[in-house]
Amino acid sequence: MRVAMKRLPVIATLLLLFAFTATARDDRPRGTAGIFDYYVLSLSWSPEYCATTRRDDELQCARPYAFVAHGLWPQNERGWPQDCESRERVPDATINRLLPIMPSKGLIIHEWRKHGTCSGLGADGYFAALERSYRAIRIPDRYQRLPQTLTVDAARLRSDLLQANPALRSDGVVLQCAGRYLQEVRICLDRSLSPRACGRDLRNRCGDSLVLRPVR
Repeated sequence: MRVAMKRLPVIATLLLLFAFTATARDDRPRGTAGIFDYYVLSLSWSPEYCATTRRDDELQCARPYAFVAHGLWPQNERGWPQDCESRERVPDATINRLLPIMPSKGLIIHEWRKHGTCSGLGADGYFAALERSYRAIRIPDRYQRLPQTLTVDAARLRSDLLQANPALRSDGVVLQCAGRYLQEVRICLDRSLSPRACGRDLRNRCGDSLVLRPVR
């Protein structure tokens, strides 16, 4: 009996710690809709996504896409808000309109829940901003039809994008790679969707030379 009585406080303490941890995890601060500094437009290199996720049944991987819209992310100078409170769903008409540039229904819904809810806009307004910002970027011809693997200097890719889009800032374009392979180009825009510099916590994650998988 004494042994059991001695163990009881220990068990009780562990239960209290578990309950506290679970509560802390559930009460993580969520973002506040409309409170952010600028946007990040993420352009995903579709061939890389399709080569590494093995989702050949998706619309995106069944067609020869090059750069597609990944998302338009509310961003702070450091960090970002996400998962803001909203019960709004993305209308089917909006999803269908976006599929030519953002060819995944699952991605569209995910981006709304995680990022769009923090924009302070409704779903239609948020995706209208995403579509407008995506269509404002001109992709050089070289990167629209790529029949074979291309190895290119990171500086050359950035230069090509800046030449095709004179309004962009050199400090507002960030490249993201997995190893040597290009994954995304991220472009920083102010809240009116005009180009601006990226915050300090956005960094290029590509080496001097990078590889683009072919568009097929």
